[in-house]
Amino acid sequence: MPMREAVASLVHDGDTVVIEGFTHLICFAAAHEIIRQRKRDLCLCRLTPDIIYDQLIGAGCARKLVFSWAGNPGVGSLHSCRRCLEGQGPALEIEEYSHFGMVARLSAGAAALPFWPLRNYKGTDLPSANPMIRTVHCPYTGEDLAAVPALNPDVTIVHAQRADAQGDTQIWGLLGVQKEAAFASKRVIVAVEELVDEAVIRSDPNRTLIPGFIVDAVVVEPWGAHPSYAQGCYDRDNGFYAAWEEISKEESRFKAYLDKFVFGVPDRKAYMAANPGLAERLNAKDRICEGVSYGF
Repeated sequence: MPMREAVASLVHDGDTVVIEGFTHLICFAAAHEIIRQRKRDLCLCRLTPDIIYDQLIGAGCARKLVFSWAGNPGVGSLHSCRRCLEGQGPALEIEEYSHFGMVARLSAGAAALPFWPLRNYKGTDLPSANPMIRTVHCPYTGEDLAAVPALNPDVTIVHAQRADAQGDTQIWGLLGVQKEAAFASKRVIVAVEELVDEAVIRSDPNRTLIPGFIVDAVVVEPWGAHPSYAQGCYDRDNGFYAAWEEISKEESRFKAYLDKFVFGVPDRKAYMAANPGLAERLNAKDRICEGVSYGF
């Protein structure tokens, strides 16, 4: 289905929403559609709420941010997020974990467990800042361990290189917690660069990260991850990340960006038309891996 329909039917006001992808395959197209539809009171969860959540927060979509690191990678701050936290914008609740704390929360949710034990809060002050980080007593070793609660989003949105019409989704390149987030979620939207025949998926089954039986919508959205990248399709737009520092620093510039590139376009195809030369500049060159035999 189109992104407009997927967001309208599967993302509701007040939902807990995860848009995952670690540097790679971050679905900005979905975030822009959520902004266009003026979804409100969302609890946004993500390991690294970089530019994509800065845009959602600045557009007024978020009530709460659950995260493990916030910033514009390699560049600077998230100024829309920062304005809210410093009292210069709408109130924003925050709930902070370590990277692995968020991985553990989604892993627990995916495994239908109530919590996940871990050691990585020893020597940190995060438990004092976040009362959701608790302590459990190990019945085997007698050791006291940290514990984090399961995270079961209402909807997870994942970008990928390809899927078939049933939602069997294949990803290669840098992975984050897309699989865990999808299995933990009540509803799953998969956006892909390319829709392929089931035979293509079956020809390389080990590359299937998300099975179709947990997917609610497949959206064919080429360039849907820009300014992040899709391995084998297009490169990361490092210039955009650098430019975002100045765009987001002034609220008037931020709103002008939304007016032109989000509210000013109806879909991703129009977004690409509003960025002439982008495809030519970032298109990936082929580098084909050696095939494997799955024969008996």
